[in-house]
Amino acid sequence: MESLRRHIEQQVHSLTGASLGVLDLDQPRGDVGLFGPQSMVWEVHADFTAMMVGGVSALLLQMLHPLALAGVWDHSNFRQDMLGRLRRTSLFIAGTSYGGLQDAEQLIDKVRRIHLQVVGHAPDGRAYAASDPELLTWVHVSEVSQFLAGYLRYVDPQLPAQEQDRYYREVALIAERLGAQEVPRSRQAIADYLQRMRPQLLCDARTREVVRLLYAAPAPNVLTKPFGKLMMQAGIDLLPDWASDLLGEHQAAWQRPLIRASVQRTASVLRWAMRSSAAQRARKRLER
Repeated sequence: MESLRRHIEQQVHSLTGASLGVLDLDQPRGDVGLFGPQSMVWEVHADFTAMMVGGVSALLLQMLHPLALAGVWDHSNFRQDMLGRLRRTSLFIAGTSYGGLQDAEQLIDKVRRIHLQVVGHAPDGRAYAASDPELLTWVHVSEVSQFLAGYLRYVDPQLPAQEQDRYYREVALIAERLGAQEVPRSRQAIADYLQRMRPQLLCDARTREVVRLLYAAPAPNVLTKPFGKLMMQAGIDLLPDWASDLLGEHQAAWQRPLIRASVQRTASVLRWAMRSSAAQRARKRLER
């Protein structure tokens, strides 16, 4: 049983930024980082399965914005290295959520520098820049709204509204450090923002290609491939109905309970197996 536990944990780490070996969450001792153990960020970002589902859903939502998609399309190798993008994104989230203060700030500074190089024109001729505060706000809201949606569905559906708002207030710090402005900080503000953004969103050939690539994304090994397919199905299920309609990704009513039950079973196994997640290592860093 112990060998099985270790094997499952190794498979999980192969999907995350932990496999890159560039972030030491065990140091420095006593460093609470940007948020600390009492924060909602530490709580919401702790569950691997919920974050995976939320992350897939967030990417699908983000790519509905033609300028966000253009920047990724023109300046990222995600089409050739989907797993590498997943790991790098995971590294940033783990480091800014749970890393020591210096590591978190270095990760943010690195992303800010990269964003300055991501400029160009979308197919419709509009200029884009990854450092554009409005575009940064879109990427942030798409991401954190789906992270919280994953947490509510698969970890704690009864999380009080005031704690959900606290999460949005806390996590806005990262977006602002990256250069976003007028970042929504509550459930109502997030809902209002998404409603305002809907007329700017569309699904075109590029968007559909991203969906196709996500369905066909390679896995590190044959054991993680079924997990990836389940995460894709669950990510679509997690989307707001208007977003899945825009993508043309329709799931039958009978499928959704099966998808959610499968995710819950998978999550139970992974919670049993995981003993050195980013959240667990960060908490140990604070132990005397």
